[in-house]
Amino acid sequence: MSATTGIGTLTVRPLDPLKDAELLHSWVTHPKASYWMMQDAKLQDVEREYMRIAAHEYHHAYLGLHEGRPAFLMESYDPRYVELEGLYDPEPGDVGMHFLVAPTDRPIHGFTRAVIAAVMDELFADPRTRRVVVEPDVSNKAVHALNEAVGFVAEREIDKPEKRALLSFCTRDQYLAARGVAI
Repeated sequence: MSATTGIGTLTVRPLDPLKDAELLHSWVTHPKASYWMMQDAKLQDVEREYMRIAAHEYHHAYLGLHEGRPAFLMESYDPRYVELEGLYDPEPGDVGMHFLVAPTDRPIHGFTRAVIAAVMDELFADPRTRRVVVEPDVSNKAVHALNEAVGFVAEREIDKPEKRALLSFCTRDQYLAARGVAI
């Protein structure tokens, strides 16, 4: 994926769990990433987690770049087998998504919104993707507003082992409508 936006070019590449672990560790343990639930993780914990994801058939991690520099983390997963198994009735073409924007001392206005749009573009670039599924913490109001801005509709709260989550869905048409693209 490569998307040129008002804030510059965003691209993604597969995450290298060993090469990228130190960088990821600095992101996931930052106070801004509290909802990532890895605040106390050691470097080896991050390596182990992303090695697990790299080896998983239904879970994938990508490093997002802004103008060629690491700037965000993207994960996609099949909710039939990862994160949401047994918590809702998945439909054909459902794809789960997580994303994390790297902490920065120089925020760019509109950056997070551009990132989520780039992530959604990447997911919907696969014609098999019919609907994107997310399950953020119910108390993460900022991400709920961001999700809604790109077309997600909240369905219901669910109890996951690690959190109470807001199960939300976004179809391709909902996403395009939110982006102002004629359907």
